[in-house]
Amino acid sequence: MHQKRAALWQTTLGKVRERVVNLPPYRTSGRIVRATGMVLEVVGLQLPVGSACKVELQQGYEQAPTFAEAEVVGFAGDRSFLMPLNEIQGLTPGARVFPLQETGKQEGRRFPVGSALLGRVVDGNGRPLDNRGPIADAKYAPLATTTINPMNRAPIETPIDVGIRAINALLTVGQGQRMGLFAGSGVGKSMLLGMMARFTKADVIVVGLIGERGREVQDFIDNILGAEGLKRAVVVAAPADTSPLQRLQGASYATRLAEDFRDQGLNVLLIMDSLTRYAMAQREIALAIGEPPATKGYPPSVFAKLPALVERAGNSIKGGGSITAFYTVLTEGDDQQDPIADSARAILDGHIVLSRALAEAGHYPAIDIEASISRVMTAVVPEVQVQQAQQFKKFFSVYQRNRDLISVGAYSQGHDPVLDQAVQLYPHLEAFLQQEHTQSATHAHACDALTAVIGGTE
Repeated sequence: MHQKRAALWQTTLGKVRERVVNLPPYRTSGRIVRATGMVLEVVGLQLPVGSACKVELQQGYEQAPTFAEAEVVGFAGDRSFLMPLNEIQGLTPGARVFPLQETGKQEGRRFPVGSALLGRVVDGNGRPLDNRGPIADAKYAPLATTTINPMNRAPIETPIDVGIRAINALLTVGQGQRMGLFAGSGVGKSMLLGMMARFTKADVIVVGLIGERGREVQDFIDNILGAEGLKRAVVVAAPADTSPLQRLQGASYATRLAEDFRDQGLNVLLIMDSLTRYAMAQREIALAIGEPPATKGYPPSVFAKLPALVERAGNSIKGGGSITAFYTVLTEGDDQQDPIADSARAILDGHIVLSRALAEAGHYPAIDIEASISRVMTAVVPEVQVQQAQQFKKFFSVYQRNRDLISVGAYSQGHDPVLDQAVQLYPHLEAFLQQEHTQSATHAHACDALTAVIGGTE
């Protein structure tokens, strides 16, 4: 009996000894000296930007302190600027701040990735939001990844079927392309994204709902994405009531999930709604730590963050997987010259513009075909389709330019053969561009329909 007890004590002491040996010889901490708005100023810590910390909070004299997670977002002299990931209660002057990693290595946080997340809805930290319990058997990885040498990326040479007739035929998207969806509020961009999520021929779908209303998260999952779409999807939700850091992190995490699936050789559809909210989150952080505004209130760091995020999508090395990405861009007041819209247009491989006038007229999807373009279409479809698309746009544009004359009866047939043909074809052109949100139009069907409308006019 005594020998068994002695062996048990030896085992217990051995475990304790292992824990003590692995502890650092000292514990680094800092103290909060100022809290203004969202920013906490800390002295006594020398950590790189992006490091995670925990801030001590007092909940009462008789209760043990709790901790809130924060991240280093900048520094000035010996002061570090921290921003909490969530709203905090109980912060006191002089509160202690500890590095999240006690070992001193500061490797950064790791997030769940991989196929274990398929069918799940998570927040920007990778924590489940769908009340389906913890994510089992997930592997963990940091958000940061090495960039792909642009000379090693596979070229975009294969079309991808998104199930929308107007896009498949007139704005064909290539596998690995980054497209922008430019729209004001309430013109049907969420419904269009849902159609793409359900109908696109992709192995995996990653959806990032960044900075949108919390109500829209549930609505998008239940009514737009649907149960079938969710089975092959991962949804990362960082709604508007989360901190700007959470919104930034949610966008990076969604992109990191897509990168992991791409590295497995899969073809991924990444949907980010919206890129504008991501830019606004970075603006909040930059202005809070004192960065001066440059363009319409946006600091320079915003325009550095956008390409850094977007360039992570695209094709992998030759023979690998791909990320075809759609980023929504909110054009405030339908202003296409908004600085974020203008910057996004320059770094993306094409843009689809949704028109409020078409939406108000009941034209769905409300794609402004004249203002939209796919920069890789000529490389992924036959020349005959390119010519037919150009003919389609020409007739559509001629009719739109003369619409007022036609409406008041000032148009008379026989003076302009191109306009005569445009007037004759316009009902077919308009019908071609419209599609019910429950209907899928394959790439082959879209090309056949385009040929039926335009084929005999060349």
